Amino acid sequence: MYQGLHNRGWRLFSGGLVALIAVAVTAVPPVIAATDSDLVCTFSKGVAGSYDASKFVSKVAAPLTFEVRDIDVEKQTAMLIKKEGAKGRQMRIVRAINANHFLEVVNEGFLNLTTIYDLDPATQGYPAVHSRHFGVLGQPLFAQYAGTCKKR
Repeated sequence: MYQGLHNRGWRLFSGGLVALIAVAVTAVPPVIAATDSDLVCTFSKGVAGSYDASKFVSKVAAPLTFEVRDIDVEKQTAMLIKKEGAKGRQMRIVRAINANHFLEVVNEGFLNLTTIYDLDPATQGYPAVHSRHFGVLGQPLFAQYAGTCKKR
């Protein structure tokens, strides 16, 4: 008898928990507002690395700037523009609580990931992290940057 009551109580609790989470997730506004469909992202700090001679080697990465344009969080698409006048690259958006992840699949299936977090009211910028995972001639190469995105 106790087992039956325990199972029924757990089902009621877990069903209520799922409903609460669903309401919380749908009530969260998008991290990037519709008016912020074009952003300029600047990464002044970064580290680049490689795997060479059976060990990882890292160095300070050069600063990096690019634009994220035509952001559509509902369709989960955006365009990456590396420099003015250049052809953009398609990105997919994965939405999260307090952040959006922008995924770019580059040549040979390598991956770049940019995570843009909630707006910081003090700076009017979005804290962001950019990671690159690629390789050249079989050698693993990677980079990690920290910076900010602002309205274009």
